[in-house]
Amino acid sequence: MAPTVFTLKGVEVDRSVFDSLLKRRLFFTEAFEIYRLAPDYKGDKVSNIVDAWRRHFVLEENMLEVDCTVITPEQVLKTSAIVDKFAQMGILLRIDNYDETAQGQFLNFKKLLDYNQGAMPFASASVGKSYRNEISPRSGLLRVREFLMAEIEHYVDPEKKQHQRFSEVGDLILPLLDSETQLAGRNTPKNMAIKEAVTTRIIDNETLGYFLGRIMLFLLRIGIDPAKVRFRQHLSNEMAHYACDCWDAELLTSYGWIECVGCADCSAYDLTVHSKRTGTPLVVRETLPKPVEVTEWQATLTKSLAGPRFKRDAKTIQAALDSLDQSTLATLADELTEKGAVTVTTAPLSDGSTTTSLPASLVSITKTTRLRTTRSYTPTVIEPSFGIGRLLYALLEHVYWHRPDAPSRAVLSLPVPLAPVKVLIVPLSSSPHPQLTPLARALSARLRRLGIANNIDASSASIGRRYARNDELGTPFGVTVDFGSVEDGP
Repeated sequence: MAPTVFTLKGVEVDRSVFDSLLKRRLFFTEAFEIYRLAPDYKGDKVSNIVDAWRRHFVLEENMLEVDCTVITPEQVLKTSAIVDKFAQMGILLRIDNYDETAQGQFLNFKKLLDYNQGAMPFASASVGKSYRNEISPRSGLLRVREFLMAEIEHYVDPEKKQHQRFSEVGDLILPLLDSETQLAGRNTPKNMAIKEAVTTRIIDNETLGYFLGRIMLFLLRIGIDPAKVRFRQHLSNEMAHYACDCWDAELLTSYGWIECVGCADCSAYDLTVHSKRTGTPLVVRETLPKPVEVTEWQATLTKSLAGPRFKRDAKTIQAALDSLDQSTLATLADELTEKGAVTVTTAPLSDGSTTTSLPASLVSITKTTRLRTTRSYTPTVIEPSFGIGRLLYALLEHVYWHRPDAPSRAVLSLPVPLAPVKVLIVPLSSSPHPQLTPLARALSARLRRLGIANNIDASSASIGRRYARNDELGTPFGVTVDFGSVEDGP
């Protein structure tokens, strides 16, 4: 049962009236509506949210924004386990578990790292469409087959998950509904400073805590009601397949608590599996301040024999051996001793196979001691993922209210940056006037040149009615052009 939710002025939200307003004012509309198919909904007026997201995260955090293809080869999705996890017909998916837009960022990791001059940590970001097999689209923008997502992939050293800007959000209080509270059968969040939550390991690490804080600040920036926000930690049985800790920013609406942003510590899952599948090491190499003596397993092809045997595939096979971790190499060393051969998984070879058998004559796996001057590691990925349509719907419900004496006169108190139209221009005369009309048009043109969206309402309705109509659009400013304006000049 949906909870009772109130408007900004403390009046219960009538969802049918509210949804009618959003459709009538074209905040969203049913797709293919004139064909009476109504299979889905088309969101509109989302660009201002995306622009605010870009300013708050991409610009302020100096992220590398990329535009990745939506159509992805099956083997990429299969490698990342998306096919195996999500291919069942009709499965219900959480927005933070459906990550098509992220794969392009992972596959471009080496190029992004080079572009960033090898410096760590760094982040990439992308805005794009995602899809799901929603059997019964409903609830406006909340359950749809096609939706816009904005995703961030923040790459960090798994041994150094501190964040240099953590102090900026450490004292920020978040409403945290942690897993322990949920397992105890309670659903009341704890208001806790982020630094306390990180210190007590309710939040796994500083970088994850930093982004939870930044997400909260973003929600406040776009106009979300702070009293209708909570951060819910995933339970172990619902954790995304790649995550070691994950939180949802949930927003209270007339449909209940809706997850709108997911923020997960994805460990090194995607980079690791893509590296193993392709034989391309998606790793960071850094120079150590002092050389360190290490003893480790090393697998090497016998070049004099492997070259003539495998030809151009020899390089691919050696890359696969180089990508193996120490525990795997130790297991293969025992297998080579016992059986005289090992089987290695590789990127596709020239004959299309992805495994090859290596006898002891072609490969050696030995322990070597050497001075190591560099360190290689696969980064951990912190992934904030934003459902733009859900954010738009929750925001509009949070800023919605109507006058007590006139329920039909709805108002959307949108923050100025989020308003689709910034300025309403109202000529005093509703009919074309030789002085008022040109002045209104000149003012409109000047505002447009400044990048300020505006609208002229020269209809026959009264001044009050024209202002009321634009209250429904969330237009924050209004300018009346009267005869005094003519005297004052442009």
